[in-house]
Amino acid sequence: MKMLACALLLLIAQLASAGIINVEFKFTPFVGNPATDQEVTSVAGKAEVFINDIPYGPEQEVRQEKLPVLFDEHEIAPSVWVSSSSVGSIVRKGKNKLRIEFTPNDLTKPYRAQLRWASVTDEPASSLDGNNGQATNQTAEGVDDRKDVKGKVTFEREFMADFALDLPWHHYPAVKDLGESDKQNIAALLKTRADWFQPDFSALYKAIEENDSLKVDDVRSTHCLEAAYKAGVRVDAPAVADLNFATTGGAEVIVTRKTGTLFGLDEKTFAAVKDEGTQMCAGMVLASVYPGRMGFVRKPDGAWETVE
Repeated sequence: MKMLACALLLLIAQLASAGIINVEFKFTPFVGNPATDQEVTSVAGKAEVFINDIPYGPEQEVRQEKLPVLFDEHEIAPSVWVSSSSVGSIVRKGKNKLRIEFTPNDLTKPYRAQLRWASVTDEPASSLDGNNGQATNQTAEGVDDRKDVKGKVTFEREFMADFALDLPWHHYPAVKDLGESDKQNIAALLKTRADWFQPDFSALYKAIEENDSLKVDDVRSTHCLEAAYKAGVRVDAPAVADLNFATTGGAEVIVTRKTGTLFGLDEKTFAAVKDEGTQMCAGMVLASVYPGRMGFVRKPDGAWETVE
């Protein structure tokens, strides 16, 4: 008994000293029984992720497939996984809110849906499992498990992110509406960004200098941007009339194109680039700098700027 009490005190002390560096969310719509089955079947449909009411990425397709049931806790491999430390500046220091909306392809069939969450710490802590001990860097785990769902389902979960950066624009006033001059100024920023893709590509190289997934020296050495441009790849700057502007209830305005991606990039864009390595290199760079949607905020002086 004394050994158990000491172990519990040690666990509490370890968790208290460990710092939280991430909060992870895992969502799965499925049919089957994870308590008894070794695998379940995911439900096909579309999932949208919002953080602080701001859309995170494009709508995600969830396919029907077999998913393994993992560990003694009978966890299901996720259809949608969100790591809050990796989603950029839309996560704010302090309290945040995640929302996942899922619409199945078949609105009439019942299914089950789960949202799991866990905080990730910077140090592993020992936990007790019967007479055995094991180390984990997850804490504050939980699950919202809904059975016999039909049609669209929405999950919401608040979480703390003291690990997030506190950026100036997080404190800007909310944008409630946009005038024509606001829209023109945002379109001008998009035009400037589109113009980065032209020889000598110096602005584009500068834009990826702080991107951890892209090594600017490697991109330079391959000359993939030059090769893609020579093959006919171009970046299209959208006109104001082609844009949708969505307010979020906060400072950020989300801008999309009415048809297609924001800068007109798709699989056909790189068809003229025949070398597979060049195509992959240029595709990764352009997808990073020219996403399908972008966020903008209005500074206190009235000027607009992009938020990454």
